[in-house]
Parts: sequence; structure tokens; C-alpha cells
Amino acid sequence: MWSTLIMTLPTQPNAVRLRIWRNLKTLGCAALRDGAYLLPQDHAALLTPIAVEVREHGGTAMVLTMAPGDDTQRQEIEALFDRTDAFTEWRNTATALQADLPHLTETEARRRLRSVAEALQALHRIDYYPGIAAAQANADLAQLRHALEAHLSPGEPTAEPAHGIARLETARFQNQRWATRARPWVDRLACAWLIRRFIDPGAQFVWLADPASAPQDVLGFDFDGARFTHVGALVTFEVLIASFGLELDPRLQRVARAVHYLDAGGMPVAEAAGLEAVLAGLRELHSSDDHLVQAAGHIFDALYAVPPAASAPPRNPSTPSSPTAAP
Repeated sequence: MWSTLIMTLPTQPNAVRLRIWRNLKTLGCAALRDGAYLLPQDHAALLTPIAVEVREHGGTAMVLTMAPGDDTQRQEIEALFDRTDAFTEWRNTATALQADLPHLTETEARRRLRSVAEALQALHRIDYYPGIAAAQANADLAQLRHALEAHLSPGEPTAEPAHGIARLETARFQNQRWATRARPWVDRLACAWLIRRFIDPGAQFVWLADPASAPQDVLGFDFDGARFTHVGALVTFEVLIASFGLELDPRLQRVARAVHYLDAGGMPVAEAAGLEAVLAGLRELHSSDDHLVQAAGHIFDALYAVPPAASAPPRNPSTPSSPTAAP
């Protein structure tokens, strides 16, 4: 159920028109069409003062209750509230702060962190149907806090991360047999690259036709019951990064964002489409999973080599927008 504000704005004064538009945007209203704005029914009271102000200045306004005709219509209306673009813009700001940390004083770094955290809180307040992007943003903020403290207070003991993933020593994971599902795709290909590049250079991979029959002497990844697999909002690649203390590498984080988007959705990233296309081509070229992992490793090496500042923020023009700030 939704509350629907149907209104015709007064022609004058213009300041009133601008204030009404800005209030609608601040509330996170979805635009059904010109002059028709929605909020979930639980927030109906927020529309009443706007309707009163419109009428006080000579416009017309009424607040109605709307119900979907079926599940398809409900999903279409909920999609009008999608905040993925807003979360992506927020993450660009958070990423910029992390890149700037080596050049900032402690006072400036903490001031900018507070600003980033407050901006995320404001976004959560109008995210009426939270999804993957919201969970990603929370994880990004936690990582940013960790990066800031590690930079400002090196060696200072820190609390266990919120995701609860235990920190492991790479020295105890050398020359192991690592197992995952056969015909690996983005997350598993990225994991195999990460394992050999940063965790276990002598790793051997076992490709499982049936993960339920995995040998006892292997380290499993990215399947149900594996030692390393999805945890909360994190895909397996991100879990491995967290497990072995690699979160502070900004180049790895950029790779992780592309892998996450292709494996689980959420906030789009500029590199994702190209990475997906190239990996799909490699799958067609290589019937051997070992050869596929070797070829994909060169792609991830190249993506990792790109300086962090070279990434451009993505655009997702298909996502419906909130009311604009001006008529």
C-alpha cells in the first residue's frame, strides 16, 4: 500500500514551488508522473504538511491510498524507489576518501568520515525497500572506518570486524589443494586468481562436478558447506579478502566491486561489463578449467594493475529517479 499525493502546484510564488519540490526529494518520494508522488503507507503523515502548503498557496492537493492490482504492479511501483544510483554516488565519495587518506591530517580525515557516514544515514532513511546496494554500502563504510584507523593508528589493536570473519595467516595455507565447482564463472575465477596471487602461490585446484563429494583433504570455496563461501552480503572473493587481511588494498577493492556486482548484483561499476564479456569469451575458448583459470588470471592481473584513480563512476540510466529539486 502507498500514499499518493496528487497535486497541482501554485504558479506563484516560485519560492514555494521550489520548497515543495525539495521537500519531496528530501522525503524520497517516488514520481508516478508529473504531480503524483508516492510514499509507503506507513509514511503517509509526511505527505500531509506538503498537501496543506500547496492548498494554502492556491494549488490543489489530496492524499490518497493506492494498492497494487497484482505482484507485477507491486514490483513495478517498488522499483520507482530504487536507490542504487544514490548508493553508487555515495560509494564514489567513500572511495575518494579512502584514496585521499595518506594526504590528510587526522582532523580532516575524521571530519570527512563523519560527513560520509551522515550521508549514508540520510540515504538509509529514504531507502524504503533496502536491497543489496544498502548492505554493500554498510560494508563499505565499515571498511572505510577500518582503513582510517589503520592509517592513523598503525599497530593499534582494533575490534573484530562486524562480518565476524576470522583473520587467517597465509603461512598456514601454502601448497594446498583448493576445490570448487567445475566450469568456474566470475566469483570462482576471481577467487582462483586471488588465491594464487596473494594467498597460496603453490595452490592446486580441484574441479568438482558434485561439491557434495568433495575430498576431505581440500580447501573448498564458493559452494554450500565450503570453508570459504558467501557470508552475509559478501561474495566468496570478498570473504577471502577479509579472511587474509587484504581489505586495505584499494586495487583489490576495485576488483572486488566488479566481482560482487557480476555475482550478486547491487551497485554497478564501470569495469563490470567489460570483465564479464572477456571472461565469457575465455570460457568459450578454453574447455579445460585449468587453462581457463590461467587465462582469466591475466585479465585480473591487468585489472588490478590499473591505478585506482583511473576508474570512472558508472551510470545506470534505466534506474528511475526521485523527484528533481526544481520544477
